[in-house]
Amino acid sequence: MLRLPAVAGYFYPAKPEALTSLVEKCLKDEQTSSKTKARACLVPHAGLVYSGAVAGAVFGRLALPKKILLLGVRHHPHGAEQAILSEGAFRTPLGDVPIDTTLALELRKACPALEENAVAHKQEHSLEVELPFLQTLDSGFSFVPIAIGTHDFEALSATGAGIADVLGRYPEEVLVVTSSDMNHYEDEVATRTKDQKAIEQLLKLDARGLLHACRQHRITMCGMGPAIVMLTALQKLGATSAQLVRHATSGDINGDRSSVVGYAGLIFN
Repeated sequence: MLRLPAVAGYFYPAKPEALTSLVEKCLKDEQTSSKTKARACLVPHAGLVYSGAVAGAVFGRLALPKKILLLGVRHHPHGAEQAILSEGAFRTPLGDVPIDTTLALELRKACPALEENAVAHKQEHSLEVELPFLQTLDSGFSFVPIAIGTHDFEALSATGAGIADVLGRYPEEVLVVTSSDMNHYEDEVATRTKDQKAIEQLLKLDARGLLHACRQHRITMCGMGPAIVMLTALQKLGATSAQLVRHATSGDINGDRSSVVGYAGLIFN
């Protein structure tokens, strides 16, 4: 199966040279000789003009392994609530990225809720927009794509526990990349205030606390589901720390502070 680009020319440039130039610009200030090894990260997935600097701030600091587990959002109403693809590749203007079938099959065995489902992935941008960063930094990786379309805490935590079981015994290092924007379409002050409440729970590695904060404060964090999966897995894997790398809003780019989207970049160990 070859999953073709859904948002090339819209969320990011369709021409390889232009895309490479934009990604390298987003990474420019964060490329250092000393890289951080991490268990997981959280990065935004808006158009790269808006959120690319935050994603680049995270990716540019990481020592990337050859295996990536990419947890994204199912924004569209079609497809499985927890959708995985186990074979084939995702295409971007920078080339094809192979799906890691061995890792995917292990995850499917450990996580019964994961369904082999191409429909959920066909038009989904939340995973696609992260790939050009990974391709630019290290083109020799393989990955497993999972799109999450539920907020059911028990279902999400069960999948997180299954992922922890697989990664805890897997013979190779795997980085969990979780894709999420933060609060949507409120003014700058409201969004930064709400984002901070969600970020506090992420920094505490508190999956249930994140769910509670988003519900109590009506935080429209679109990737809350995959973040809960990630946090549950991290807790079971013994992770102890998290770092906020950068927080920004769309208003920082377009100057409109009346209706913004929040973007946060975090690293977990």
